Amino acid sequence: MALLSVEDALARLIGGAARISRTETVDLFDADGRVLAEPVSASLTQPPFDNSAMDGYALRAEDVASLGTRLDVIGESAAGRRFAGTVGKGQAVRIFTGAPMPEGADAVLLQEDAIRLDGNIIETNFVVTEGRHVRPRGQDFLEGEVVLNAGEIMDAGRVTVAAAMNRSQVTVYRKPLIAVIATGDELVSAGTAPGPDQIVASSIYGVSALAKAAGADVLYLGIVSDDRSQIEGAVAKAQEARADIIVTLGGASVGDHDLVQPVLKSIGMELDFWKIAMRPGKPLMVGSLGDARVLGLPGNPVSSMVCSLLFLEPLVAHMAHLPPPERRARAVAAMALAENDHRQDYLRARLVRRPDGMLEAHSFGKQDSSQMKIFAGADCLIVRAPNAEALPAGAECDILTLRHPA
Repeated sequence: MALLSVEDALARLIGGAARISRTETVDLFDADGRVLAEPVSASLTQPPFDNSAMDGYALRAEDVASLGTRLDVIGESAAGRRFAGTVGKGQAVRIFTGAPMPEGADAVLLQEDAIRLDGNIIETNFVVTEGRHVRPRGQDFLEGEVVLNAGEIMDAGRVTVAAAMNRSQVTVYRKPLIAVIATGDELVSAGTAPGPDQIVASSIYGVSALAKAAGADVLYLGIVSDDRSQIEGAVAKAQEARADIIVTLGGASVGDHDLVQPVLKSIGMELDFWKIAMRPGKPLMVGSLGDARVLGLPGNPVSSMVCSLLFLEPLVAHMAHLPPPERRARAVAAMALAENDHRQDYLRARLVRRPDGMLEAHSFGKQDSSQMKIFAGADCLIVRAPNAEALPAGAECDILTLRHPA
């Protein structure tokens, strides 16, 4: 099977993945970042009554058509405690922000525009017009009005307006469920003392973290040895949980101990493609098993993380009804870059923001895909297209951002 370009591989991966259709109802406290599956309409009118936008005096505008008018203050209206009477000719009610407008009043005179005289008399030094500083009933929204639409992503503002509409819950799409399976006799979990021929399975943690940040729930099914029955058992658990994406780490190549691909094929996986013209991350496997998309990541930790950024993250976003992540940017290469071969290269680099605002990418000298310390210290990946010519220092280059520069 010929090597696919990164762009073609991503298009085929996304093209074969259906968006999540299952929904669930969540509390507003848990709704941030979720995608609405149904429109949200108001169950009440907001504001429910005419109210004052300022502290001052509620009155009849026709009574203060000229400066120096004197009015009798007959009561007070506060938020949660309205004035029960009616404002008549030559009268006013002391009112506070958010308080209901009294019957008969149609405007608010700011407190600083009134002079308090002896007794309950005020004298006006400002002319107001009808409706001045009054928030009319329904100014924000009306009962039954659709304010939030399906497909919108809940954030702080949308959660707030949903609450104002008296909705304590909303219906959202379920998050994609990703089942993560690590394979290899040589692997142990972090915190476990490895044997003389073993290493810590670090990729499972980074891949899971990236998947959660992208909008997925993660079901970690542990480390399984290079054994057909154990791999089959882990995949069966993923299917029982109705995983939308099955991610395997390691074992997807064609070596004597690489059993993931043949085992998955034997239980019904349709292989779409594997092997991408990229570095690191060439041995990527993509297929389908029932309704689940299968993504076989390389066991090498840096390769698995780069492949997760390029393929798993946009796959999760697509299935979750979220916009595709935008990591692409431009930077200036701080040092010369050699010409590239037929594979798209991703070089780990630090970012520095120059005084002119331009980003400057400082490539690490060593790019061995086993070095996670360098990946952890990188702010971006410099993208080198297949067969790219040598690039001099100071020239612009494409990057994928991993984090903002310090």
